[in-house]
Amino acid sequence: MSKTVSLTINGQSVNVPENMTILAAARSIGVNVPTLCHLDLHELKAVNQVGVCRVCVVEVAGARSLVPACCTPVSEGMAVKTNTPRAVLARRTTVELLLSDHPFECLTCEKNRSCDLQKLAADLGIQEDLRFTGQKSSHEKDHSSRAIKRNPDKCVLCRRCETMCNQVQTCGVISAVNRGFNTTIAPAFEKPIQESTCTFCGQCVAVCPTGALTEVNNVRNVWQAINDPDKYVMVQTAPAVRVALGEEFGMEPGTIVTGKMVALLRRLGFDKVFDTDFAADLTIIEEASEMIHRIQHGGTLPILTSCCPAWVKFFEHQFPDLLDIPSTCKSPHEMFGAIAKTFYAEKFGIDPQKIVVVSVMPCLAKKYESGREELSNNGLQNVDYVITTRELAMMAREAGLNLVNLPDEDFDHPLGESTGAGVIFGTTGGVIEAALRTAYEWLTNQPLEKVEFTQLRGFGQIREAKVNIGGKDFTIGVAHGLGNARRMLEAIRSGEKTYDAIEIMACPGGCVGGGGQPYHHGNVNLIRKRAEAIYREDQGKPKRKSHENKDVMKLYEEFLGEKYGEKAHELLHTHYTIRNRY
Repeated sequence: MSKTVSLTINGQSVNVPENMTILAAARSIGVNVPTLCHLDLHELKAVNQVGVCRVCVVEVAGARSLVPACCTPVSEGMAVKTNTPRAVLARRTTVELLLSDHPFECLTCEKNRSCDLQKLAADLGIQEDLRFTGQKSSHEKDHSSRAIKRNPDKCVLCRRCETMCNQVQTCGVISAVNRGFNTTIAPAFEKPIQESTCTFCGQCVAVCPTGALTEVNNVRNVWQAINDPDKYVMVQTAPAVRVALGEEFGMEPGTIVTGKMVALLRRLGFDKVFDTDFAADLTIIEEASEMIHRIQHGGTLPILTSCCPAWVKFFEHQFPDLLDIPSTCKSPHEMFGAIAKTFYAEKFGIDPQKIVVVSVMPCLAKKYESGREELSNNGLQNVDYVITTRELAMMAREAGLNLVNLPDEDFDHPLGESTGAGVIFGTTGGVIEAALRTAYEWLTNQPLEKVEFTQLRGFGQIREAKVNIGGKDFTIGVAHGLGNARRMLEAIRSGEKTYDAIEIMACPGGCVGGGGQPYHHGNVNLIRKRAEAIYREDQGKPKRKSHENKDVMKLYEEFLGEKYGEKAHELLHTHYTIRNRY
């Protein structure tokens, strides 16, 4: 049992573990101390505790100066005051100094109403002219990628993005460069982010407190396509979007809004509203077929799922010697685009050149992925535009639509049919569980009575399980977060670990914690609630195995032919590229 210490906070006695910070102790008794740089992601085993912003300063009896609550440990007999005139004035002065070197673009900033600095200024009552004026930082903006934009002028040097990129994701893309007033956060040698080893997972964007890091906004392009009478615009929605979109409209985290989301998309003017879950079921048919083919023909094992584009780019950069391990399946939304511009176009007599496929995704890496040259067929990119959950909410507000007030409607068909297996793609462990539901029945020729592989679920950073299929034990590995992916692959490379199949998702919690989801502001519990909703959606489905999707199976009969066959490879599979490591 850890040792505890006694102290007072604003005159209130409290007993806490001796290794706790003043900030954590204050919060444990409901005392709010404002912060900016601090970010506690204890479930991800990461904390940004650098104490650089000095917003959380408090008074401690006997101390000559104010101390930062976020990185000062408690001690026996300590007397802390968080709201003295001296502490409040110091915080206000600090924020005013930050604002003096910040662009006044709040009304047009992408983070307007979601900006921690903006909220902090309001909470501290900074409403009049600033007392401090002078030179402002001026750095080159980085619009080099299809996924992430950098505006260093809005950076407050909190280092949250560094913590996510370097500690959690272990990508090592961004860090502080230059010194003094010229300090900024950037890739090495201030290279454009497109030329770096960035995976575009978007976790830096998810934790940035200001508009220094934001997604590339595709809303205007989508509106333009919708309003072009010569275009046939279809939209698909990822499983993780339906359990997070409601947050943008004041609904409780984990609220399932599938039907309302479909109604919203129709009212925005899309010609057809389809479900990426259909393509997730299609992905399972191909991925399970590939897995069985490797098992029966002595192919390379383990097989790694390949649905996550940030994870794909990560192993292309970091593990080029293992490129024969991942499945060659395209991600579900790319498979959908390929089918939409071939099968669907042919079936309904639509010119593929006129079809515009829009993907609503929880992910920024999908924006990057949609531009990969190999993800095209007949000279057409499989997916034209990707918008995030946040961007869809933006479109709704722009159109004057409130999700809460909309009725429930069904997806269009035939590319809207889905099973519970397709739904669980949205959370960590879901893809491999969905694959096993199908692989089990195909390998044993027996029905799988209990479809839940609960041993693969949870938020453990690296999870392992033995799954018995037809008398043979298969070793399954699951990891979420690229730092955990690195540890797992290094164990495989060294021979320390042996697996038959592995699922990896780049983002904490999987797609539910994607970089394009509503901002969680460090509250990882929100991600858990979204994951719980994913499993509730699965349980409510009448069919819960991908091979029970009649429209998917009919697609093979009418168009694709043999599973994992020649035409399926042409449209649904891809290849990988060795990329620079630095």
